[in-house]
Amino acid sequence: MPALRVAEFRGAVRCRRPAHGPIGLELSGRTADAPGEELTLAFIATAPADLPETIEDAVVERSGEGEFRVHSATRTWVVAARAVHAHRDVGAAFYRAIPPRRAPLLRRLFLRTALSIAGSRAGLAVVRALRR
Repeated sequence: MPALRVAEFRGAVRCRRPAHGPIGLELSGRTADAPGEELTLAFIATAPADLPETIEDAVVERSGEGEFRVHSATRTWVVAARAVHAHRDVGAAFYRAIPPRRAPLLRRLFLRTALSIAGSRAGLAVVRALRR
């Protein structure tokens, strides 16, 4: 089976070993295909003992059934994993496509009034009196 590219990172990639749960290794950093987008790969596996806390420009490939290779400029690590889960932060793209809706006029007026009251000594005294 030819190697199948799972992910490619640019820059520093954090290698984390969670203490609890089935996830044994998390790689997180910025992707190469969409610059600036965060990507986290969660492996259901035991992390290699010699994997450092950070690596540079990592490429993750699936080399066989249950086997993944993590390549950096200087080394390659083999991770025997049952599965890998990719998590991308798509918040920026979502909010570019769907802008937030403007708050209704009455809510804006209410909030402006409430903040004005809370911003003055007299207003705070009134709020304290109402809470008693």
